[in-house]
Amino acid sequence: MSKNKHHGSTLKSLLAEDDLLDDAAMAATKKVIAMQIAVSMKKQGLTKSAMAASMSTTRAQLDRLLDPDNDSVTLATLKRAAKALGKSLKLELT
Repeated sequence: MSKNKHHGSTLKSLLAEDDLLDDAAMAATKKVIAMQIAVSMKKQGLTKSAMAASMSTTRAQLDRLLDPDNDSVTLATLKRAAKALGKSLKLELT
């Protein structure tokens, strides 16, 4: 039996070593939330204009919310999006 010469640390431990784990987790969370909102809008047949109107916001702000790489979204915006979709927002510390 030979040892695997490519055996090493995990991606999680590498990110943790470089103090990037929290940033990676936050970016992934934003991508998931943006996808969940987009999928819910599609299922409900909501256009961006209709969604923005039901959130009492602009289409530009909705575009920022739906941009998976834009992390400058406030909790208030997320709450209005959830309400517009008939959903609730749940956050937790782990």
